[in-house]
Amino acid sequence: MFTNILLAVDGSELSLRAARHGIELAAASGARVTVVTVTIPWAAYFSREPAAVVPDAIVPQTAYELKREAVADRLLQNVVAEARRAGVAAKSVHRSQRDPYRAIIDIAQQEHCDLIVMGSHGHRGITGALLGSETMKVLTHTGIPVLVYRH
Repeated sequence: MFTNILLAVDGSELSLRAARHGIELAAASGARVTVVTVTIPWAAYFSREPAAVVPDAIVPQTAYELKREAVADRLLQNVVAEARRAGVAAKSVHRSQRDPYRAIIDIAQQEHCDLIVMGSHGHRGITGALLGSETMKVLTHTGIPVLVYRH
């Protein structure tokens, strides 16, 4: 059925539930999983915020990058560990890109994924993937099947 399922996560409870369902599907079909989180680069993130015009309100780039990396690493480690506990081979990819949907599609193609599993909406935060609008963008810009997990 499937050989490599991409699980897009942003740290929201909904994205983690979607990943759990993707792991169950992978276990049932003998597939492996590629767990992906996408973060928005410092310059892109703060160009979207009103705080960008107030210099002292901006988080220093180094602090942002360190926190972003730590949060992404912890998130990916947790989901990969959950997959491995279920007997599913897993790898993780963290990408920093202004457009999360584009990174998700690019990684799915590079990793030869034959299914993308995403939540129908998420939250905006340090990991930056807006899975509601990002899910819609993935659906409309890829030929790879997308399984949308809804709350």
